[in-house]
Parts: sequence; structure tokens; C-alpha cells
Amino acid sequence: MQDNQYKMETLLNKVPQVTIFFWIIKVLCTTVGETFADFINFNIGLGLTLTTIIIGVAFFIVLFFQFKANKYVPVVYWVTVVLISVFGTLVTDNLTDNMGVPLEVSTAVFSVLLGLTFIFWYLSEKTLSIHSIFTTKREVFYWFTILFTFALGTAVGDLYSEQLGFGYLNTGLGVVIIIALVFLAYKFLKLDGVLAFWIAYILTRPLGASLGDYLSQPKVNGGLGFGTTVTSVIFLIAILAIIVFLAISKIDINAKSDIAETNQSNANKKHVLTQTIVVLVIFLVVSISGYNWRSNNIASQGAAEQATLAGQLDDFVKIENDILNAVNKNDFASSKKIADNLEHQWDTQEPKLRKIDGATWTKIDGTIDVVLASVRSSNPDVNKCKTALNNSLSTINAANK
Repeated sequence: MQDNQYKMETLLNKVPQVTIFFWIIKVLCTTVGETFADFINFNIGLGLTLTTIIIGVAFFIVLFFQFKANKYVPVVYWVTVVLISVFGTLVTDNLTDNMGVPLEVSTAVFSVLLGLTFIFWYLSEKTLSIHSIFTTKREVFYWFTILFTFALGTAVGDLYSEQLGFGYLNTGLGVVIIIALVFLAYKFLKLDGVLAFWIAYILTRPLGASLGDYLSQPKVNGGLGFGTTVTSVIFLIAILAIIVFLAISKIDINAKSDIAETNQSNANKKHVLTQTIVVLVIFLVVSISGYNWRSNNIASQGAAEQATLAGQLDDFVKIENDILNAVNKNDFASSKKIADNLEHQWDTQEPKLRKIDGATWTKIDGTIDVVLASVRSSNPDVNKCKTALNNSLSTINAANK
């Protein structure tokens, strides 16, 4: 009887079984979430707001078909994951770039929202196992969780790699080490399987984002210089290939779930609760202490040099004037190369400048984003480029006085 019930629940489950392919495609999706959002925003030149609207509409359309399906369908499920990864990235980017919300605030807010989702999900369903997503209510909780993990991962990844200046590669390596430690704790210290799964799931977002940035960003920015177009195409093809393979082989449907983990969790709720509290305390202590150490180090460097942005933006004025001169000559090949240098210099100086005057930095950052999007557009418009550059120069000059 139990075997028949298990087989029925497996057939009705709306998400794939956790195999090595699950984790590979998850990282690929999170990488695409980072690079494809940048591709549409900058290379196509649609801008952050319009990009968010388009991806949001596409995501909700695919999500409708995901909910309408009565079983796990690889193509529908993974397309939904790809789009929610892009949408979650854009949500955080909008809060940071358009609304000026500090990454620290975004990280805290999405952490709380994710925690509340887990709490309400467990109180309602008595399990957080993804092997049990066979009701509409559980699927709603599941997709809210996924959305918040992507938004949170974007905020955390940007906070540590860019604002705190650790860089894409170091941030990615740090996340890999943490995931490895979680795996070892699961294998040898009897860390609860469901808890280990969600920790790893959350951490794959900043891992994928760091990988995407490392591959796509110019070499002067610490990346490999593949660009968002090439990186997005490579990973989208890889995702498509794996989806086709999964649809044919059905490995992620036929794989046996480790249902014992769920049963063990239900039988040892106090033990799992203790583990959860310990994990949260460790993460809070390590992340907050690391943040404070790096932040104080950056603040002391900024204070030693100057307490305002005045006089520290001369290089950016020169770079944008060089771009403007190239645009006036209709030399967009040169303007795009100079724009790469602008992005590199701005990202390099972000930790110090943002610490000195976060509000002004955010304002300037928004104008620079518009400049990059207009200059890098596949069909750049001279007038739009000039308007973006003049607006940015005006903002920078005002802060530089």
C-alpha cells in the first residue's frame, strides 16, 4: 500500500527528482539569469524597467502552464526556472539601481521573506521536501521560495563580489567551499537532507551569478571576456540539451527519492530544528563578521583619503567625455571599448566610493547604466547616446565639485 502511494505521489510530483543533472541545470539556469538579464538590458538596450516587464510577463505565462500541468514536464518546469532566475535577478537590480535600495537592505528583506515562506510552508504542510510537490498549495509555496532564493542570491552575490570588492572569482570559490562543507556535513555529520538541500539550493544562486559574471565580464573587470551574448547562448544551448536528454531518458522522473530523509525529519523534529538554528547562527556569525571586517577596512581607506566624492571623479569625467567624442564621430566601435573601460573603472572603485556617499553613488550608477545600455545597443542611436552621456556628466560633475 505504501509502495503504491509512493509511486502515485512520484507521478503527481510537479518537480524533478534530485539527481546530478538537477544541480548542473540549476547552476546553468542561475548563470543565464545573470547574463541574459544583462544582455537584454545592455546589449539590446531595452533598459532595466522594460526588460523587467517583458521577462515578468513571459515568466507568469510559463508559470501558468506549469501550474496547469498535472505532472512534472521537463521543458515547462525548466523554462520556468530559467525565467524566474532572470526575473528574480531583475527584481533585485531594480531595487538597487532604480530605487536606490542598499544591497544590505535587499539581503535582509529577502532573507526574512524566504524565512517566512519556509515557516508558513512547514506550518501548513508539515514538510519542506520537494519530493512532495503534488498539490497546488505546495507548488505555490515552492515557487515563492524559488523566487526569493534567486532575488536573495543576487543581492548577496552583488554585495560580496562588487560592493565589498571580493570579485566574481573569489565569491564563487567561497560559495563552492561552503557548498562542499554542507555536503560533507550531510554525508558524515548527519545533517538533515531537506535542510542540506535548501542550503545548497540557495547558495547555487550566487555561485551561478559569480560564474556568469566571471565568464561574461571583460578581462579588465576580472572576467574572461566572453560577453553576455556568447555566455548566454552557450548556457542556453547546454540547458536545452540537458532538457531534451531528461525528457527522453526520464532519469529525473524515475530516480528513486530518498523518502527516508523526509520520514526521519518528521520523526526527529526537535533534532532538525536544532540543526537549523545551529546552521543559521553559523551563517549569521560568519557572514556578518566578514561583512563588518571588509566594510570597516573599506571605510578606513576612504576616510584616510577623503570624506566626500569631490575631486575623486575626475577619471570618470574624462572617460565619459572620450565616449562622447567617439559618439560625435559616429565611431561606436571605439565608444563601446571605452564604455568597457568605464564599467571596469566604476566597478573597481565601487567599494570605496559607495562607502563614502552611497546615495550619490547610486544616483551616478543609474546614469552610467543608461550610458552603457545606449552605447552598447545593437543599433545605437546617436541622440540617445548624447543625452545619456550629457545627463551622466552633469550628475558626476555636480558630485565632483
